[in-house]
Amino acid sequence: MNTTEVGDMLAMVNASLNAMSAVALFSGFYFIRRKVIDNHKRAMLTAVGASALFLVFYLARVALTGTHEFAGEGLARTVYLTVLVSHMILAVLVLPFVLRLLWLVRKERFAEHKRLARFVFPVWAYVSITGLLVYILLYQIYGYA
Repeated sequence: MNTTEVGDMLAMVNASLNAMSAVALFSGFYFIRRKVIDNHKRAMLTAVGASALFLVFYLARVALTGTHEFAGEGLARTVYLTVLVSHMILAVLVLPFVLRLLWLVRKERFAEHKRLARFVFPVWAYVSITGLLVYILLYQIYGYA
């Protein structure tokens, strides 16, 4: 397996981790709305774990293959770049808030956790879903140069 093939495989793993994070986030939301706290906790820890693994594998992929230029043109390129830039900015911004949510739970400050999670959840969900969308556009539909 050459470097490009390993990089493409890592990209697929990362897309799977983004999908896993999204499913776990929405599962956690479902469970907390029904006050099934243990399942909510498991789902959210799964989302954190998937997101952390994503970061490790993403950095490994970039170290191996660098960044890729999107091969699509016109409107497709504009949509891709808009999704990519918003995904990247929000991924960086959401990280300290996710860490804060974990800290609040550890300190049993559930009211503050709940207030903050109302804002963090949709951003984190967006980051997970758009990460999968970026993969589909870049690796499955249009390809890269």
